[in-house]
This record gives sequence, structure tokens and C-alpha cells, in this order.
Amino acid sequence: MPLFMDYHIVSDISIDAVKKGHMADKSVQDKYGVRYVQFWVNEDAGTIFCLIEAPDKESCERVHQEAHGNIACKIIKVESGFYKLFMGESQRLDHGIVLGKDGELDKAYRFVIAIDIWGITKATNSDDLRHLVIPDKPKKLIRQIIPSYDGREINNDDYDGFICVFTEADEALDCAMEIQREFLKRMENPKDESWNITFKIGVGGGQPVTMNDHLFESTIRLAQRLSLIAESGEIVASNMVRKLSALEEKPTSSAALKSIQLAEEEFLEQLFDITEENISDQEFNVEKLCRDIGISRTQLYRKVKSTTGNSPVAFIRDMRLNKALTLIKENKYNISEIAMEIGYSNPSYFSKCFKDKYGVKASKVAV
Repeated sequence: MPLFMDYHIVSDISIDAVKKGHMADKSVQDKYGVRYVQFWVNEDAGTIFCLIEAPDKESCERVHQEAHGNIACKIIKVESGFYKLFMGESQRLDHGIVLGKDGELDKAYRFVIAIDIWGITKATNSDDLRHLVIPDKPKKLIRQIIPSYDGREINNDDYDGFICVFTEADEALDCAMEIQREFLKRMENPKDESWNITFKIGVGGGQPVTMNDHLFESTIRLAQRLSLIAESGEIVASNMVRKLSALEEKPTSSAALKSIQLAEEEFLEQLFDITEENISDQEFNVEKLCRDIGISRTQLYRKVKSTTGNSPVAFIRDMRLNKALTLIKENKYNISEIAMEIGYSNPSYFSKCFKDKYGVKASKVAV
């Protein structure tokens, strides 16, 4: 039977009231062919997430409506394997409420690491750059490290890097820092070209369901975006990760680890949303970005520079080139088509910009 998860916002949550509501659901669920499996309660955030087996979304809604009248803000369909990677299996339950390892409420927060990584090479005359552009040794090392922190790798066809999920914020941060240390140590050996790489790490946190359509969609996207704004070799953590971890107590040595404030995070989301929406528009530039955000050019420069480390012009350029790399790896389009898709009218200029960023001509990237 299909699996769904719903999302409720409730003021003044009472655990007793939640348990009574769950019992009310169970008393009528058979009538609609539904089974309410378990649920997560976050008293601090005022949220409840229910895991449900049902023939369709409408049946889930009917049970809630008849049982107690509390309709969910959002219901999404979830794939069983993807759900288990994020939420785990064989949870401890108390009258249907999911508990964490320590016996306290599992608040349903999960934490995602996104690792943006690519190879760097001067061998521009080579026709086979696969082992440098998509490095194998770094991938193997990541896969060796993440299980030590109870991390799980998440496959995502829309992202070229690595995505891993963790139950605790500190597990995610500690894993990211070990990956950072091990990468930097190996990159000190100039003779091993397989470690001639650039990498950046983003760490985000969030809840399973928002007003988006997919499980942890907002959290995954945030981690990816944080990896894109990080400096080479740097870790950037979200505001939630900062609040729910001991980030400020972490020993960083000479490596970079920073977090962003909520206001910066909200600005970044707006910045990315607008830029991604206009990525193929050749007329999209700093002036249009200013108008869409609603701030002056001076304000935009200051805010983009402080949050991303780049000027608005450089940010837009990097967003386009990141998209180009993804399209090239799909092996569906020629260089002219890719250039047009990311807002470049001149394929030769696009190829030059791509080479400046990635060290190879776009036409020679292994796919």
C-alpha cells in the first residue's frame, strides 16, 4: 500500500492530546482502508508528522476529518526506501509517538551534508579526463567515513556531488569535519593527481515535510546551496545546525567552518530562487536581480558579498557554470545548446568561462 506523511502545525501541543488524537484516528482508519503507523512530535516547533499507509491522500484526510477534525497542512507521498534512509527503521514507540535513542521525543529533524566536488587538471589536451572530473578516490573515502557517524548516502540525480543524511546535528558536523581533514591531508601530496580536487561542503537541517512536494526537499536544497557558496575546502552550516549543535565549540584548526544566521539564510533562498528561475535568460543580470529582490545595487552587492563571498556578477556566472557542468554530464546536448540553456549567446565565450572555472574545455569534460 502507498506510504504518505502529513504535516500539522499545532499551537500548545500536549502529548496527551496527541495520543488521544492518534487513538481517534485508529478508531476510524479501517473504514477508509488506512493505517496510521506512527508519528513524530516536536513540541518546541509546534509540529506533528504522521506516517500513514493509505490508498490515496484523500483517504488520509477523511480519517483526520472524522476522527478529530484536525486536517493536515500538507500530505505527501513518500517512497519507502527513501523514507527509511532519512527516518530510520525499527523506531522506539510510545503509543505511536517516535522516540530517539535517548528515550526522548524524536523531533523529526534530520541533517544533510552536501559535498560539491570536482577534479582540477592542467592536462587540457587529454581526451579522457573522467578520473579527474569525477574523482573516484574522494568518493570512496567519503563512503568509508559516513557510516562511522551513522550517516546514510542519498542518491540524487539532480546533484553532481555527494549527499548524506544524519539524525543528529553534531554527527553531521563531525562527519563533515573529518571529510574536510582527510581531504586536505591527501591534497598536500602533489604527486597523486587523483587528489588534485576542489571541494566545498554545506550542512543543512530541517523537518521532513514542508509546503514542498517531496520528503526533506527544502533541507536537501539548502545543504546543496550552502555547498555552492562555501569557499574551496570550507564547511558552511545552516542556522538550524548552528542552534542544534555544539558548532561553536568544534576545534577547527586551520580549516574553515562557519555558519550563517537566519536572515542570511532567508536572503540566500531568495537569491538562489530568483537566479535559478532566470538562469536561461540572456538578459538576466545584476540590474534585474536588484529589481526582483527589491533592493538597490549597492545593497545587493553588500548582501551577496557578505553571504556568498562573491560579487553578484560572479554569483550569477558561477550558478550558470554549475548548471552547465550538470548538463554536460547528462550527455544530451551539444555545447551550443548548453550555452543557450544557461544564458550565454556566444558558445565560444561560454567555453572560455567554463575553462576558467573548471580547468578544462567544456567539449572535453568526461560524461
